[in-house]
Amino acid sequence: MLTDVVQTIPGQALPDSLYARTLPAPPPPRQPLGGPTSARVAIVGAGFTGLAAALQLARAGIDVVVLEANEPGWGASGRNGGQINPGLKSGPETVSRDLNAEMMKISQAAADTVFDLVAELGIECDIRRGGTLRAAPTAALVGDLEALTAEAARCGVSYRMLSAAEMAAATGSGRYAGGMIDPKGGQLNPLKYALGLAAAARAAGARIHGDTPVLKAEKTMNSWALTTPKGKVTADRVLFATNGYSGPLIPGLRRSLLPVFSSILASKPLPEELRKRILADGQSLFEISAVTTYYRVDAEGRLVFGGRGRMAEAGGPRAFPSLERHAEKLWPGIGKVGWDYGWNGRVALTADHYPHLHQIEQTGYVCLGYNGRGVAMATVMGLQMGALLAQPRTPAPVLPATPITPIAFQPFWPSGVAPTLAWKRLGEALRRA
Repeated sequence: MLTDVVQTIPGQALPDSLYARTLPAPPPPRQPLGGPTSARVAIVGAGFTGLAAALQLARAGIDVVVLEANEPGWGASGRNGGQINPGLKSGPETVSRDLNAEMMKISQAAADTVFDLVAELGIECDIRRGGTLRAAPTAALVGDLEALTAEAARCGVSYRMLSAAEMAAATGSGRYAGGMIDPKGGQLNPLKYALGLAAAARAAGARIHGDTPVLKAEKTMNSWALTTPKGKVTADRVLFATNGYSGPLIPGLRRSLLPVFSSILASKPLPEELRKRILADGQSLFEISAVTTYYRVDAEGRLVFGGRGRMAEAGGPRAFPSLERHAEKLWPGIGKVGWDYGWNGRVALTADHYPHLHQIEQTGYVCLGYNGRGVAMATVMGLQMGALLAQPRTPAPVLPATPITPIAFQPFWPSGVAPTLAWKRLGEALRRA
């Protein structure tokens, strides 16, 4: 029997982000579960993974219920940087070797999957394909990008290297030694996308209940019993898709992930002169330095600028001074434009930088750990899991299932983040000197 109690606070409002403040209409009612029910498949978590899986299952005619502690898109899915990044952190050859060739192909096509799904469902989420830029602050990191580009070419994947001058022309900043672009990448408004997936899943027949935390999960002889505040859900199969907000519901799961907060600032709409200089062709960008910074210019001309740092929930336009300082280094005087919004949230990092799939008690699955690439990869893995769970006899998944393995010293990780980031920043400063 698998059983554990998780203390989850339901009913929390969407984080006070740019995305939540600028929704064209309020989200639909949360519809908390009001009593016992049953389903063929139950999904815990209404982020990209859970919603894409629910959509796939409902389209296949499978009775599916989604249980969410707050509301669809409340976690990382509705508050991330909005970058649609193809691939995984490792290069294509490495992914093929570590996982398999099919996972390499699926990850490389992940951005295409998102663009196709948005077009098919008619989701209004400010989606745009301008490519994903990887920016190298140092010459040594340019060498890393050159090696990655060569590796990709051997697998039939096309990246293009950019000189320092080309990066300056693309970004409006002269601080990059070079870069690389993957033309398959793009950007969107992640909260609009999450709510669009939820609407499509509901329209296909999925039941989605917000304000419905799962307090206990038990595997009996032939089914699962999920206890919620107002009723028990019985299901043949279960998918746990809680990612960075995983609690102790699954023994050992929380300790198998590194909890990192990612913080974002959104500026006032940029003046026309800056819009023409900064990512004018709709690119999204992330730096490949040890301490990641990422940014894009959204549909309203706002600079959406994010990075790692503070290890606690925080918000407000002045909550992240380190991000303000970094933006000022890239574009002196950018602070005069003004920052309108600031927010953060948890990202689930894994020790090997790959998504993780765990099988529990034969008919339960956990799928999570997208390491900052969740817009594309969480969508793809959700669709994969939905297709898998729709089969009468569950076939072998494309992503190999692995045991839940706690990370050594994981409980002490938060206290070590600040000095680790400071040390990495110092090392990069010395390499520039």
